[in-house]
Amino acid sequence: MNKIGFNVLAWSAGVSDDLLPVLDRLKAIGYDGVEFFIGDQDERAFRKLGDYTSSIGLETTAVFVMSKEENPIDPDPKVRVKALNRIQWTIDRANELNAKILCGPFHSAFATFLQKAPDEQEYQWSAEVLHQAGDYASQFEITLTPEALNRFECYLCNTAGQLAHLVELTDHPNVRAMYDTHHANIEEKDIAESIREIAPYLAHFHISENDRGTPGAGHVRWEETFSTLVEVGYNGWLTIEGFTRNDPDFANAINVWREFAEPWEMAEKGYQFIKEMLDKHRKN
Repeated sequence: MNKIGFNVLAWSAGVSDDLLPVLDRLKAIGYDGVEFFIGDQDERAFRKLGDYTSSIGLETTAVFVMSKEENPIDPDPKVRVKALNRIQWTIDRANELNAKILCGPFHSAFATFLQKAPDEQEYQWSAEVLHQAGDYASQFEITLTPEALNRFECYLCNTAGQLAHLVELTDHPNVRAMYDTHHANIEEKDIAESIREIAPYLAHFHISENDRGTPGAGHVRWEETFSTLVEVGYNGWLTIEGFTRNDPDFANAINVWREFAEPWEMAEKGYQFIKEMLDKHRKN
């Protein structure tokens, strides 16, 4: 049975007590869990939020990105060591949050390009880092789920096919894959086929509208998406990831220059939308 989650980046990229009333209301709406962004906050804050979510009956997942200085596909082996160290540090924070899924485009550095197409050596370097990270994550029973991003934010993995290739190269039971409908809307030619292609490795799924607003209010091919998820038997998380300008520093970093939807509209309407789509396609 799928669990429904909501990424609190709609309010803040930080982890603090300011999120406690948000967590309470998400629980009241009916969410099974919440997703936190792991950045350079005070380490104690992660344990506190992990304890709080557990106390109110919410599960957790987590997301993060890599910087140019810690790039898993950098030609310099010293930089790749820094990348592994950063992923391991983040796994520790995810464990403090009680998260069993750690997702994001950490196969390579966010928005870092070399003015060329990715080559097989870069996939191999990424796979080597991810395999070692998988070993580290296994002690906490955490599954790493790297993500394909659109061409404007990443060049190593833009499509489900490229991501499947990377996960196959990594060859580790704790390294699977994530699918994000926002990025797929930009990059995939056939939504159903892309989900089928990644399905053998799929362990996390982001529900994200084409404009990053309320799911169901844009033009993502939701009927096709949900029918294919049911077809392939996916039973993992369906987590809404929508963005706002509530956290200006984060919004500026990811080029969010306008409001796509109010956070509680996303949360309330998005939850009902997912429930309705699941009910509809499970009956078909």
